[in-house]
Amino acid sequence: MLIIDALNTQDTFTETEKRIANYILAHITEIPHIYIEDLAKSAYTSHSAVIRLCKKIGYSGFRDFKLAIAEAVHSQQHTFDSVNANFPFNAQDSPMEIAKKMADLTINTINRTHAQLDNSLLSKAADILSNAERIFLFSIGDSQVRGRSFQNKLIKIDKLVIIADEYRDAAWNAVRLTEKDCALFISYAGRNAQYQNILQFFKEEKIPTILLTGNNKSELVELAQLPIVTIQEEYDFAKIATFSSQVSFEYILDTLYSILYAKEYDKNLIGLKRKQEILEKGILKEE
Repeated sequence: MLIIDALNTQDTFTETEKRIANYILAHITEIPHIYIEDLAKSAYTSHSAVIRLCKKIGYSGFRDFKLAIAEAVHSQQHTFDSVNANFPFNAQDSPMEIAKKMADLTINTINRTHAQLDNSLLSKAADILSNAERIFLFSIGDSQVRGRSFQNKLIKIDKLVIIADEYRDAAWNAVRLTEKDCALFISYAGRNAQYQNILQFFKEEKIPTILLTGNNKSELVELAQLPIVTIQEEYDFAKIATFSSQVSFEYILDTLYSILYAKEYDKNLIGLKRKQEILEKGILKEE
């Protein structure tokens, strides 16, 4: 989770920790240059309370925390124009103004998603997908469109992807999986009772699972073997469209496809040339 999001998500914070977090957010550009004693004094708390907050959100101490804040501040200062992810344009905007705002939203979303990924997470996800004999994709609505695009790419490197929700057969497809397969779930809101049951079943059967979601509080996160949580500034209601979440998902899936391709780059390139030759000159050539 991005450090700014961690400070804004205060459900597990004590009142003292909330006061410290709110002070930091209100004076974010000053924090990289402040001493811990000064922060404690300004937030009306103690040195140890500041350290506890740093550790609660995943940092070893105040120095480590300050470095993360400095990176976040630098990123904010060098980003594109901020755009409301839920209502990125209004009725008065010209076509080119809308185009500019959609470009900014797309770029900001990808940058925000990239900042929440790491090498270990991507490597583990790619390994699960690479080792699977079959990949079963669980997603509905707009997220299934992203999944079908992923399926289309993986066909080109001989990976079998099955859309598990097609024809409302998610449960029947779920019982088909073995430990040699894997299941990929895509759900921005992360609230799906059937997926919760299926993930529980997969956990008991030791079937590898990956989850893409934008909800770090989702019960699905606790059940998935490898949850990939990328939080966006998008509601799961009251919005023009699922712009931000779907840009994020497509970026992650394109990245995973690219990692899989790179694992056997020469083999995949030779296979691509052979298949193209068959399609262009062989019996499968389109007239």
